[in-house]
Amino acid sequence: MITLINPNSTVAMTDAMLRTARNAVPDAQFEGWTSHDGPPAIQGEADGQAAEEPLLRLVATASDKGASAIIIACFDDTALDAARRVADCPVIGIGQAAYHLAALAGQKFSVVTTLDVSVPILRKNIHAYGLDGYLVNVRASGVPVLALEQNAQTATETVIAEVHKSVRDDGVQSVVLGCGGMVDVGASAVNSDHIRLIDGVRAAAAFAAQL
Repeated sequence: MITLINPNSTVAMTDAMLRTARNAVPDAQFEGWTSHDGPPAIQGEADGQAAEEPLLRLVATASDKGASAIIIACFDDTALDAARRVADCPVIGIGQAAYHLAALAGQKFSVVTTLDVSVPILRKNIHAYGLDGYLVNVRASGVPVLALEQNAQTATETVIAEVHKSVRDDGVQSVVLGCGGMVDVGASAVNSDHIRLIDGVRAAAAFAAQL
């Protein structure tokens, strides 16, 4: 069983990511856990710190119950290093998975995320993974995480517009969707520019199933 853990307390986001993982790898078994003691959304360093302790408790529980792999379902890869020290199985962050898949695609990529406060964290993570050479830009769409659930149509249109700007201005064909709440954006995109959209939940599900 692959356990997908959402470090925030928004159950609807967990459900959407779990559905996405199951659709991406239908032969694998996934379960979705929500960190009910975490913040409603993780936007910036303070939210990440608030999410860490309850998340690590869930990681330990999943590991003790025999999870074959654990997915940290926040694009900030919240507490990923600490989670790996706690768990007895592979632990994958959805941001980590998306960046590595984008690098494997063989071309430079940009990231479209939610708010400006998330940009430094994502850049720091990409640097830590040794993937600076593949990155062109990390763009904030100005869409709060919870708006992806509460005002889905407008939020999706805004994210897609930023994706197209990235293709036009950054000169990339691969764009990473930089939030777990963006799992449904790809299905709504009009792919007239031959954009390769990379979703971290799908990428992490595939990597976890292989591991």
